[in-house]
Amino acid sequence: MGKVAVAFAAVAVVAAWSVAAVMVGRRLKSRSKWRAVVEILKELEDDCDTPVGRLRQLVDAMAVEMHAGLASEGGSKLKMLLTFVHHLPNGSEKGTYYALHLGGTYFRILRVHLGGERSYLDVQDVERHPIPSHLMNTTSEILFNFLAFSMERFIEKEGNGSSSQGVKRELAFTFSFPVKHSSISSGVLLKWTKGFEISEMVGKDVAECLQGALNRRGLDMHVAVLVNDTVGALSLGYYHDPDTVVAVVFGTGSNACYLERTDAIIKSQGLLTTSGSMVVNMEWGNFWSSHLPRTSYDIDLDADSSNPNDMGFEKMIGGLYLGDIVRRVILRMSQVSDIFGPTSSMLSEPYVLRTNSVSAMHEDDTPELQEVARILQDLGVSEVPLKVRKLVVKICDVVTRRAGRLAAAGIAGILKKIGRDGSGGITSGRSRSEVQMQKRTVVAVEGGLYMNYTMFREYMEEALVEILGEEVSQYVVVKAMEDGSSIGSALLVASLQS
Repeated sequence: MGKVAVAFAAVAVVAAWSVAAVMVGRRLKSRSKWRAVVEILKELEDDCDTPVGRLRQLVDAMAVEMHAGLASEGGSKLKMLLTFVHHLPNGSEKGTYYALHLGGTYFRILRVHLGGERSYLDVQDVERHPIPSHLMNTTSEILFNFLAFSMERFIEKEGNGSSSQGVKRELAFTFSFPVKHSSISSGVLLKWTKGFEISEMVGKDVAECLQGALNRRGLDMHVAVLVNDTVGALSLGYYHDPDTVVAVVFGTGSNACYLERTDAIIKSQGLLTTSGSMVVNMEWGNFWSSHLPRTSYDIDLDADSSNPNDMGFEKMIGGLYLGDIVRRVILRMSQVSDIFGPTSSMLSEPYVLRTNSVSAMHEDDTPELQEVARILQDLGVSEVPLKVRKLVVKICDVVTRRAGRLAAAGIAGILKKIGRDGSGGITSGRSRSEVQMQKRTVVAVEGGLYMNYTMFREYMEEALVEILGEEVSQYVVVKAMEDGSSIGSALLVASLQS
C-alpha cells in the first residue's frame, strides 16, 4: 500500500507541475501577444510623431508650394485656383437670397434675409440632408435633377406669404470640389474627391448643370454665384469681422482659401481687381511634402482608395479617413494577437469605422469605457477587457493628434505666405517695416470634424500656438463658422446685388 501511495503522490506532483507549466506557458504566450500589440502601438506613435521642428518644416513647405502654385499652372501640387471673388460682404447688403451646398456627406439648402446692417442677418429654414450613396457614382443629370427637386420642395414650403413670390430668386451654389473658374458664376469641374465618382461630369460647367436642372423643373431661379465651401466660410467670417483673411474647412475632406494680393498671382499677369486682391482656393488636400509623417496604414489606405497618389494631405486630416486609419491599426493588432478575440470580418471592411465613432471612443469618459465597448461590439468585437478598450482610445488619440497638428501646420503655412506668422513670410515685395508690424488675423474654420470633435480642435489650436509662439499667436484668432459655407455664399450673392 505504501508503494501505491507513493506512486499516486508522484503522479499528483507530475500533474500539478504539468498544470503549472501549462498556465505559465499561457501567461508567457499572453504576455508575448500583448507585447506584439504594444510594439505596434509604439511603431504607430513613432511614425505619427509631429514635433514642433517637423511642423515648422511643413509650414515652410506649404508656403513654398503656395508661391509655386501662384507662379505657374501645374507648378505645384497646390492648384491655387482663382475664384474671381474680390469683393467680400461689408454689412450693407439687403434682400433675400438662397444657398445650396453640395458637400462630401450632406447637402444643405437655406434662405438668408439681410436688412442692411451687420447685426441683421436672418438665416431661415435651414435644411440638411445626407447625400444618398447611389448619387455619388450615378450620372451628372441624375445628381443635379435630385438637387433641383430638393430645391423645388424647399421653395414650396415657403407658402403663399413669401415675399419672394413673383420675383426671380438669386441662388448661391456652394460646391465642395475642385473647380477651375472663368467667372464668379461659372467654372468646370477638375476632378471629384470625397468618394464621388461621376467621370462624365469632369470638364463640365458646374453652374450650367445646376441651372439646367432648375430650368427643367420650371423654377425661376438664377445661379448667381459658384463658390467653394471655404470661400463661403471666408465670406461669412469677413461679414462679421473684416480681419478675416483665411478660411479652412475640416469635414469629410479638408481645404483652405485666403485673400491674396492680385500682384502676387503671377500666373495671371494683368489680372486687375478694384480691391487689389482676390480669394484663392488652395485645394490644399493635395499638398505633399517628404516631411509629412506617413505610416504603413496611410500607404495602404491610399493604395486602396479611388484616387491613389492623390490628396495625400487630406487623407491624413480629413474626416472621411481618420476612422479608416484607426480601423486598419485595430485590424493589424487583431491579426497578431487574440486580445480582440477572433478577428472580426467587419474589421476588413473599408470605412466601416466612421470618424464620429472614433470621436465618441476617444472622448468616452465613462469609468468602464462603455461607449468604446459598444462601438467595438458593432464591429463584431465583443467582451474585450478594459485594458484593451484603453488601448483603442490610445490609437484614436495618436491618429487624431497627428491630424490636428498637421492641420495647424497648414494654417501656419498660409500665415507665413501672407506675412502674418511673425517671420515676414514669402511676401513678394513687402518692405521690412511692413512685415515686422504684426496685424490681427482671423481664421474662419468650419466643418463637422472641427465643430464636433473636441480633441481634434484642441490639438490643432494647441499646435498653432506652439508653431507661432506665444507672442505672435495672440494676434491670430480662430473663429468657428457654423453653416458658414452656405450662409457666406448667399452673402456673396447679396454683395454682388448691392
